[in-house]
Amino acid sequence: MNEPLIRIENLYKDYITGAGPVHVLKGIDLRIDRGEFVAIMGPSGSGKSTFMNIVGCLDTPTSGDYWLDGQNVATLNANRLAEVRNLAIGFVFQGFNLLARVSAEDNVALPLLYAGVSRSERRRRALALLERVGLAQFAHHMPNQLSGGQQQRIAIARAMINEPRLILADEPTGNLDTGTSHEIMDLFTALNRDQNITIVLVTHEADVARYAHRLVRFLDGNLEGDGPTEKLLARVML
Repeated sequence: MNEPLIRIENLYKDYITGAGPVHVLKGIDLRIDRGEFVAIMGPSGSGKSTFMNIVGCLDTPTSGDYWLDGQNVATLNANRLAEVRNLAIGFVFQGFNLLARVSAEDNVALPLLYAGVSRSERRRRALALLERVGLAQFAHHMPNQLSGGQQQRIAIARAMINEPRLILADEPTGNLDTGTSHEIMDLFTALNRDQNITIVLVTHEADVARYAHRLVRFLDGNLEGDGPTEKLLARVML
C-alpha cells in the first residue's frame, strides 16, 4: 500500500484561555493521497482553519501525529518547519498576499530568494510560471496594475515556484467575481490533472467545492463527513 502524502492520526489542538482550555480539534484521523483534490468545508469555528494551519506547518498540534510525505512534521522544530513550508508546500490565500511594491515576476520568484537560488535562475523559473498562468506579458507590472483574478494567478504561480507536492488554498476565490472564480478553479484543476499536484482547498462555496473530487466537512472540531463531493453536498443541502 502506497504511503499517502498526508497522514493524520488522533490529532488534537487545544488553546489555553483565561476561561480554561478550548478544544479546537478533537482526535482527527485523515489520509489524503498523492494527486487528490480535496475541498474542506464547515461553519465558522468548526476547526477547519486550525486544521489547515497545522497541515501547512504554520502551527503544531497539542498531541497526535501528522506525516507529510512520510515525515512526522508534528515533531519538527520551528526552523525545520520553515524549510518544509518553503520547499514542500505552496500557499494561496484569499487576499493574494502579494508585495505591493514588487513586480509580478519578483513576487513569483520570492520563495526562491529565501532558498538561495541565483537571480538568473529565479527569473527563468518565474517567467516560465507566469507563462503557464497566462501572464507573461505582465511580468513587470505591479500588483495594483492588475485585476483581482490576475493577482490570484500570480499568487498561484508563486505557490508553484518550488515545485511543491502540496498546494493549500484558503478561500482562494473569496475576493473574486463568479466568472473569475471559475477561471481560477479551472487553473487549479489543470495543475491537479496535468502535474498530479495534491490540492487541499478551504471554501464556503458549494460551486467551488464541486471542482474537488473529495469533500471533508468539519463540525465542532470533529470530522462530520468525508467522501465524494456531490454525495456530501447533496446531504448537506437537504
